[in-house]
Amino acid sequence: MRPKIFVDGQFGTTGLKIHEMLHGRDDIEILSIAEDEKKELNVRERLLNEADLVFLCLPDAASRESVALITDESTKVIDASTAHRTDLEWVYGIPELDPLQRSKIQESKRVCVPGCHASGFIMAINPLLKNDIIAKEQKLICHSITGYSGGGKGMIDLYEAPQNSEKFKSQRPYGLGLDHKHLPEMKYVLGLDDAPFFTPSVGDFNQGMLVMSYLIKDELLKKVDRKTLLEMYAAYYEDEPFVHIVRKEDEDYLDSGFLDAMRCNNTNRIEISVYENENYLLVISRLDNLGKGASGAAVQNMNIMLGFDETRGLKV
Repeated sequence: MRPKIFVDGQFGTTGLKIHEMLHGRDDIEILSIAEDEKKELNVRERLLNEADLVFLCLPDAASRESVALITDESTKVIDASTAHRTDLEWVYGIPELDPLQRSKIQESKRVCVPGCHASGFIMAINPLLKNDIIAKEQKLICHSITGYSGGGKGMIDLYEAPQNSEKFKSQRPYGLGLDHKHLPEMKYVLGLDDAPFFTPSVGDFNQGMLVMSYLIKDELLKKVDRKTLLEMYAAYYEDEPFVHIVRKEDEDYLDSGFLDAMRCNNTNRIEISVYENENYLLVISRLDNLGKGASGAAVQNMNIMLGFDETRGLKV
């Protein structure tokens, strides 16, 4: 019997993308809700408990409400909100985090999808911590630029409104209170003493993102260079189908010295590249904010939890 899947919040950006990724699969059955019933508590409660696995694509409060409505102990839940990312009872949904994370996801009934900025930062920084290149007490700096689809339907409508065609052409930093909602999970998952100094921004493009992590060579625990880091990343992410380490021989990676934020769009791939001069190292994670940064990661976790091929329905 095919497992039944319900997307609670199927009409939002993440929910729609998950439906698109699951469309045409013959190994699952999709339970749907009519748009005019999406706020009907009794209808949602029935579907939440009828499903074998539920995706929550909702604001934090609504996600918590949906979890409380689930009384069937066998129902598995994947939450795309920030509500449970630092909850000890939920497994963090980066299968590539360490050798045990994939089995933790497979055995869990409660998995949270990482934030898009957090995914890029954590996947760049975690191998450095595991290889004793940086210390957990080190102050880290990160900047990210993402496509406007990361802001959901409201931001998409703003950017695509004809009257705003000039207004939003520049890169727009935000979260200038330095308290972005992904900071708690960055600190928690990596076990850092302090959250990074993180500045996000939105670009005038729909999908894609670059997450840039900065390292000062004199502050590192070991003397390393670009070649050393590339070898380290390649070893750490060996055999990971969705992780690509950009080597020196990837000559076409930069476009006349520029890095395109959109080259991973419509895939579940994350690409890690490294740049350096005498004093500094720059690690850049490139990913689709709606792919490995949201819906793609959710489907990857679903595949693991239900025992499917991890890459099923996802583009590498």
